[in-house]
Order: sequence, then C-alpha cells, then structure tokens
Amino acid sequence: MQTSFTPEQLQDPDIARSNEVLRACVHCGFCTATCPTYAVLGEENDSPRGRIYLIKDMLENDRPADEKTVKHIDRCLSCLACMTTCPSGVHYMHLVDHARVHIERTYKRPWQDRALRRVLATILPYPRRFRLALRAAKLGRPFRALMPDRRLRAMLDMAPDTVAAPSDVDRPQTHRAEGEARMRVALLTGCAQSALDPEINAATVRLLTRLGCDVVVAEGMGCCGALVHHMGKESESHAQAGANIRAWQRVKREGGLDAVVVNTSGCGTTVKDYGHMMRTTDLANEAREISELTVDISELLERLLPGGEALHTPNEAAEDIAGTDARHPTREGTGAIRVAYHAACSLQHGQKVRSAPKTLLTRAGFEVVEPADSHLCCGSAGTYNLMQPEIAAKLKDRKIRTIEAKSPQVVAAGNIGCLTQIASGTGLPVLHTVELLDWATGGPRPAKLPADLSRAS
Repeated sequence: MQTSFTPEQLQDPDIARSNEVLRACVHCGFCTATCPTYAVLGEENDSPRGRIYLIKDMLENDRPADEKTVKHIDRCLSCLACMTTCPSGVHYMHLVDHARVHIERTYKRPWQDRALRRVLATILPYPRRFRLALRAAKLGRPFRALMPDRRLRAMLDMAPDTVAAPSDVDRPQTHRAEGEARMRVALLTGCAQSALDPEINAATVRLLTRLGCDVVVAEGMGCCGALVHHMGKESESHAQAGANIRAWQRVKREGGLDAVVVNTSGCGTTVKDYGHMMRTTDLANEAREISELTVDISELLERLLPGGEALHTPNEAAEDIAGTDARHPTREGTGAIRVAYHAACSLQHGQKVRSAPKTLLTRAGFEVVEPADSHLCCGSAGTYNLMQPEIAAKLKDRKIRTIEAKSPQVVAAGNIGCLTQIASGTGLPVLHTVELLDWATGGPRPAKLPADLSRAS
C-alpha cells in the first residue's frame, strides 16, 4: 500500500511503525475470510482491510478521529486472526493499537462511554476492587430490567453467582520446587483471573513445583496493562507494564530468572510485546529482555517435558500417581475423557502457540477434539463482551454450537476471558488446560468437574 506521510510525521516512532505496517498491505482481502466481525456484520469497514483504510486516512491527514472511524475500530476484537491469514505479514496489532491511542487523544466520546470505560479501567485491573464489583453486580441483578444501557446489563449477566475469596497462592512469595529445583520462574497471577478463578493459579503452581520449578510471585507485580492498552490509554498501560518489568527484573537480580510464565493468554500477548510498547522509554532494554523471557504455560510445560513422552499412560497403576483414584484420572468409565480444546485467539494468533496445549492434553491421556472454525473468536476479547455485547453474543453462540457438536465431556482453554464467555452459554464444565494437566499428574480433581462426566451437558 502506498503511503504519503511527511518526513516530519515519520520522525514520530509510532507513525514510522504504522507506515511500515501500512506499506506491507497489498489489499488482497484474505483477512476478510477470517475476520469474526466481518463474518457477523458483512461490512467492509468491519474487516481488517476496511479498518486499515480508515486508520491510514486518519493518521496520514493527522486529523482527529471521527465517529465513523471510532465505531469501526471499537468493533475490532483484536483477535488477530487477520495476522495469521495475511500472506504479506501485515502486523495489524501494532497498527490498531496506535489507532486506539490516537482516538483516545483526539476524540471525545459520549459521556456514557467515557464513564463506562473509566469504570472498567479503574476496577478490572485491581483484584480487590473487582471482587467488590462482582459482589455488587450480584446484588444489582434483580434490577437488571431497569438498566438503560445494554452494556450494563451485560456486566450484570457476566458476574458469577459466587465470588471466590483471595487465594494465598497469589500473594508475593516463592513456591519452592518439589525436590531439586530445575528452573526459577516468575508467574503473572493476573488481575481478573485471580478474582474470577483463583484455582487456575493454584493448579499452575502445583504443576510447576511438581516439575521442579521455583515459582516466584513477585512483589510489586500487577495488571499486565492489556485492558487499558486496548483502550488507547497509553500512559496507564505503560505505568502498569513498567511496574511488572521492574518487579521481574528485581526477581532476576536477586536469584536469577529463567522465564516469566503467563497462564492467561490475553496477558501473555501483551507481555510478549512489552519490548515494542516500551521501546521509546527508559525501560526499553529491560522490557525487551522480559518479553524474550515470557512464555505461555503450555510452552514451558513442553520445555519441562521434552522428548514427547506421555505424562502418564492410561493404564498406569494408581499408586504411581499420587492423590488419584484407583483408575487413571484422565479416563471416565471405559474410555478417555473427551476434551474439546478451544484455541484462544491471543494464544493461536497473538502468540502463534497452536499445538502445545493439544499435544500436552493428548500425552496426559485425554481424547482431544477441536471444534470447527477454531480460528474464530468466542467474542470475549478482554472487555469486548461488555462493550459490544450484541456482536459478542453472536460470536459466543456460534462458538458454543461448534463445541457442542463435538459431544465433549469437558471444554478446555488457556484464557480466563474465553473460559468465562463459553461457560456462560453451555452446561459443559469449562476448565483451564493447566487444571486438567495438574489433575492428570497427581493434583486434585477440579471442583468444576461433575462426579459423573457422562452426564455433563
């Protein structure tokens, strides 16, 4: 794509990067075939190609964002399926992130939008505040019909019936390896995840310490910054990223650091991009180093379990698997438990991690099936299901139909947003991949699993 930025504009590092991205686009339209919003809405401006044209016009002319551009950029899930499809390597993520910063700086949203976005940015990244908000949402459900804004109704609908207490696992500390330590890793405990489902971090710590890792929950670590980053709130996202970078660099100085482990793939995509996000700051080198150390939990488990050997074979004696029943935990009745693996967009498209979770589940003894159109988003996408509930609901319904068509007993995924979104529309138990792997290798049976999986529906 030909661009016409002036030499003065190109002095801005963000403009220079967006110029690189724009010039890589060849208008082929392959991206439209895999874009969820284009599939639902059928409008060119709700495809990556259409949004690229809107962003190009806005940035080249150095003009404030207008209502039309904002509407179509807001409808983008940032699922990044277009980046997987694109034959030209267009880095759409950096372009749309830049566009959102420009929108935040130049466009005055209606007051309801400003208030809602501020509430989300002030509450969701902070687990204590988030728990209080979830409890308040439960109290507000009887008044749902009185809510004038569909987004407020969506927030009430997404709140769980019970709110988990804070987990001791998430407080700053070092969880020591069982036996001799093979690695020292830092765990991003997450903000929404630690409030919505603290069992995910508990399972992660059990599994990693069982495999010989010292797991550090760093003092001073907080939200990864993804939520405000995708709102275009650059100063806030940089502050949150900077706090994590400093916290993990302290861990490295004090005892070494082999990896930063992330078990929420939406966070992982952002942390792996810290090097780009912070490239013009005084933390540029430290940020790049943290990005290079960051791995999804499934990537680390592949590293800890080399050679492709099974985690446990289905016929292994129970006494070889501490804390399990008389039968292998991954089998129910006469066969292996059938797990539908949902590939989170941030994992398969954002981080290009596609085979590791399925391989690990299979080696653990589960029967793994993948739904049709697995490249399409479930509609969660951070706060998307709260800000764009109608589109998100259509994508959720589509995703659940494809999952249930596989007749699974369990659904597994690697991102808390996906887990929450899918669980809100199906009776199937929905678990993080690491919870199943922990159970298969000696951990407790996940509480979300019914006593008789054959009756899960």
